[in-house]
Amino acid sequence: MTPLPGWLVFALASAFFAALTAIFGKLGVEGLNSNLATFIRSVVIVCIIAGIVSLRGEWQNPAQIGARNWLFLILSALATGLSWLCYYRALQLGPVSKVAPVDKLSVALAIVMGLLFLGETLTWKAALGAALIVAGTLLMALS
Repeated sequence: MTPLPGWLVFALASAFFAALTAIFGKLGVEGLNSNLATFIRSVVIVCIIAGIVSLRGEWQNPAQIGARNWLFLILSALATGLSWLCYYRALQLGPVSKVAPVDKLSVALAIVMGLLFLGETLTWKAALGAALIVAGTLLMALS
């Protein structure tokens, strides 16, 4: 049997942990301000990642990181923070069975943004996949 490519293993693990994020997040925001819940989540994430970087000896002098890298990492962090704030508030207000699928519209949006901003090409498989994601999201969210 051919082993799965590394990217696919990590992508599947990401999907699994994202599902747990929805379940644990829904339980965690009950009776708690969603912004505070997001802050707590962020602190825990920083501690975990700092530990991993330390254990693997991957720290790097910030002065050696290029300005372009800094810009886009900061923009990515801002987008992530806003996404998390909105996600936790949505979990607080709605059922996880509707919030999580709508959140996954990010996949279809990322495909479109990859086309527009990164010059990626759209294959028929990617177009069909994105269309199915949108259709599935609408089916789940509007049921």
